[in-house]
Amino acid sequence: MSPLIVNLVYLVAGILFILGIKGLTKPSTAVRGNLLSATGMLIAVVITLLNSEIVNFSYIIAGVLFGGAVGAFMALRIQMTSMPQMVALLNGFGGGASLTIASAEYFSVLNIDAHLFADLLEPVALGADAFGLGAVGQVTLISIGLTILIGAVTLTGSLVAFAKLQGLIKRNVGLPGGPLGNALLLIGALTALVCILINPSQAVTILALVALALLLGLFLVLPIGGADMPVVIALLNSYSGLAAALAGFILGNTVLIVAGSLVGTSGLILTKIMCVAMNRSLGNVLFGKMAAAGEVVDADEIYAGKVTSAQPDEVAMMLEVAKRVVIVPGYGMAMAQAQHAVRELADSMESRGIEVEYGIHPVAGRMPGHMNVLLAEAEVPYDKLVEMDCINPTFEDTDVVIVIGANDVTNPMAREAEGSPIYGMPILNVDKAKNVVVIKRSLSPGFAGLPNPLFAMDHTLMVYGDGKKAVVEMTTALNHS
Repeated sequence: MSPLIVNLVYLVAGILFILGIKGLTKPSTAVRGNLLSATGMLIAVVITLLNSEIVNFSYIIAGVLFGGAVGAFMALRIQMTSMPQMVALLNGFGGGASLTIASAEYFSVLNIDAHLFADLLEPVALGADAFGLGAVGQVTLISIGLTILIGAVTLTGSLVAFAKLQGLIKRNVGLPGGPLGNALLLIGALTALVCILINPSQAVTILALVALALLLGLFLVLPIGGADMPVVIALLNSYSGLAAALAGFILGNTVLIVAGSLVGTSGLILTKIMCVAMNRSLGNVLFGKMAAAGEVVDADEIYAGKVTSAQPDEVAMMLEVAKRVVIVPGYGMAMAQAQHAVRELADSMESRGIEVEYGIHPVAGRMPGHMNVLLAEAEVPYDKLVEMDCINPTFEDTDVVIVIGANDVTNPMAREAEGSPIYGMPILNVDKAKNVVVIKRSLSPGFAGLPNPLFAMDHTLMVYGDGKKAVVEMTTALNHS
């Protein structure tokens, strides 16, 4: 097929990707944006398969059938509460695919049978143009090395993120020296990359690069706690895009470069937004150091004799006379799978003429937009989901705020306790409402390890227990009042 036609079709696909991403910026156009992006990818895949360079379709058909079956199974079986794990896993698959492409290209050029380990230890005589001529060859080698590095980091980092979110890994462990240990791994990987540029024929150097990069991905994410997963997932998503773009340079595939660049840059922008929302620096994220421990705060001093508990029926009595209620969801809502119960409570209140909105913190949950996804599953109208900057000015005019499982993102210490791990982090100013109801199993701290003075305020009521059960009981009491 004519290269001109192929590139023109790739251009159309790239435009559809851009329009698709633009559509994802608003809930009302998100579905259309997804369809545009999917259409662009379909066009790109079809034109690539029709390219004369594809000589064997048997493996491609087998891959499409197997991958399609696995994808359909995952889409049908994965619950919306497990969507962060799904995203982390898909990020890992993307990084693994780029790693495989780069490795295969390297061994293909060297003409090595990768199944014979002994061959990898022996230098291979290369022709002068094995990787192209002059600067072109060096660019190809650099692209292969960087793709292997970023792809491997993305693969193991995403698998660790999946395991942490799934509860398979519960301890936060890292290398001795923390960020310094990670930096040494990175230096080792970059050294291996330089050695590849100096002597491409020493294939064992590629194995060293792969091993160091895989270890780097492990130890970048292992020390990070679950509450910081929104930043990690956004960053790994960016890594997978960068790896795909570099793989595009290796293969000379324009649409792969465009798609990977879009994913990489949008992921970095989202990572920056998440860092600001969590009061983290991007440098600390890159080196796996997410938060300082801060000073130990005595919870007994804050809570002793000051916490007021209530039963769901008492909260229902309060809701009867309210005119405006804001619901603030957190990870506790996801764990209790209470999103449908929350929607039913909101419907009950709205049937009484009560104005109900949802205050969404950008890092509530375990991935960017986690609360939006869960509430969308419960068919909560998009216009009811209000971002932090827009909802904060309205709390003073709110009769009741119902906080479900959110802790650090509602902690006033972020505004007042200079030197604490969360100081300076933007929060939802729920303490400024007339009444606050917190549904939580206990007074246990959030990820930051800090007590929450909100729980001890005079206008706060604590409802202890499972989030879903408590909300259902509130709805029942309200309907029978």
